[in-house]
Amino acid sequence: MSQTEKRLQLNGREIILLGTAHVSQESINQVTESIKAENPDVVAIELDDGRLATMKNPDAWKELDIVKVLKEGKGFVMMANLVLSSFQRRMGSDVGVKPGEEMKAALNVCEELSIPTEMVDRPIQTTLKRAWGKSSFWGKCKLLGALISAAFDKEEISSEQIESLKNSSEMDGMMEELSSYLPTVKTVLIDERDQYLASHIWKCKGNKVVAVLGAGHLKGVVAYLEKLAKEEVSADTTEISKIPPASIGSKLLGWLFPIAIVALIVIGFVKGGTGASLNMLLNWVLWNGSLAALGSLLALGHPLTILVAFVGAPIATLNPVLGVGLFTGIVQAWVKKPKIQDMETLYSDVSSVKGFYKNRILKVLLVFMLSSIGGVIGNFIAVPSLITSLF
Repeated sequence: MSQTEKRLQLNGREIILLGTAHVSQESINQVTESIKAENPDVVAIELDDGRLATMKNPDAWKELDIVKVLKEGKGFVMMANLVLSSFQRRMGSDVGVKPGEEMKAALNVCEELSIPTEMVDRPIQTTLKRAWGKSSFWGKCKLLGALISAAFDKEEISSEQIESLKNSSEMDGMMEELSSYLPTVKTVLIDERDQYLASHIWKCKGNKVVAVLGAGHLKGVVAYLEKLAKEEVSADTTEISKIPPASIGSKLLGWLFPIAIVALIVIGFVKGGTGASLNMLLNWVLWNGSLAALGSLLALGHPLTILVAFVGAPIATLNPVLGVGLFTGIVQAWVKKPKIQDMETLYSDVSSVKGFYKNRILKVLLVFMLSSIGGVIGNFIAVPSLITSLF
């Protein structure tokens, strides 16, 4: 038995875990041959229903509504998903394999043999939102940095390197590195999904189950399945399927700037009259609006988008439910409506700086991100400046 295959006998059931690399020709062959040889009662696959639908209809993303994405607060999730997908596609292009082909191979052979399948992974949107929501401010900065690094990483990867990723020593090293750099993200991306995958594999009906999943999950899934068999843990995944609500601290921080700014301007009025308070108000608007506008300018946004950033940033600050990125992103999408060709080149464009500026969908996301960051920096500068002006 290879180290990428784990065969478990638990409570009278046989569960066979096939660990794969998502851009590996060897994994495609292993999955196909194993399912045919084992002829299980059911095959569990590391996909969720959304990714399954995309796999069956690869052109569905061409119906993307970027304005709807921003209104639903999914701007960061979409950016992260695009970068991760692009990174996997680039890895696969180096070895001539598309990401997820081993999952598609499992679906095809199951259809051929009339074997039932179960999708046992957590929805990617839930995973990314939990990773973002549970990260601290510094953790979010590091996560953004890691995504940017992955987006523009041009290192070529050989088929030998791809296959080595399935080895436990290589995988353990990667997990340790991720855990030390982004412990919260590692918990959400790996540990929670190990629990989710194991729980849903356990719920599969049948005495013989084959599960196809990434090799990085093997160790954790085996451990959790053994605990499930001993009834030491529950197969309930409700808690790790929820989007974490904003913490009290982050909610208070969201209202901190508007309350502080209004309070400082009121104090300025009491101490120096109307002239002093108007000067403070102008000072804040200039810092906040100018840096949000600068962010839009750096994204090469439309002039109207830049103007909206300047005007909208102070409004967004006073209402933390809104964000200036929502205003600027929608305006940019309105004045420079994405075209079909932007949809078609989305995944290739996301891997280069030039692509972000050329592709209208990516430019909307870039405007959204940079104007938001500019507005936040403007507030961090404006508040101390207002305090200084009182003395």
